Amino acid sequence: MKSPDVILVNEQDEAIGTMEKMEAHLKGMLHRAFSIFIVNDAGEILLQRRALEKYHSPGLWTNACCSHPFPGETVIAAAHRRLQEELGFDCELHEIFSFTYRTEFDNGLTEHEFDHVLLGTYNGNIHPDLSEVSDYRYLSSARVQELMISDPAAFTSWFHLALPLVLQHIGVGVGANNM
Repeated sequence: MKSPDVILVNEQDEAIGTMEKMEAHLKGMLHRAFSIFIVNDAGEILLQRRALEKYHSPGLWTNACCSHPFPGETVIAAAHRRLQEELGFDCELHEIFSFTYRTEFDNGLTEHEFDHVLLGTYNGNIHPDLSEVSDYRYLSSARVQELMISDPAAFTSWFHLALPLVLQHIGVGVGANNM
């Protein structure tokens, strides 16, 4: 089964075409993506552990949800769609920053993304799609930072890059020894 197309972009996030998702990851093409961070009223961060069947970064801990908008779909519409599909809920989201990163994986794939980072608050029930999410939990920012120091390989590459900026945005200090 063919995977959906992603939106190829330049360094300013201007669309320059589309490409089938797996082909874009094989060729390391820069494409539009988003990462959703969710906090609860206690200020804890929702983490998900990626399903073991994922095509890259299987079993690693990361932010609540990540994906790609479809051609013709806005980042915010795609974020709401994927949050519902992956975790079984939706909430108000707003973009807090964007960044570009590139990570090469042992399986020959390359994640090269212009990543829009969105933030939301949610306190309700979570109903994960087990083909996407193998586990989830809310943890304090201090605990997340401790775990990232003690076992950095347990977290996705983009989470290492985005978390310090998210914590700055929500007014939480980042530990001096990490990231």
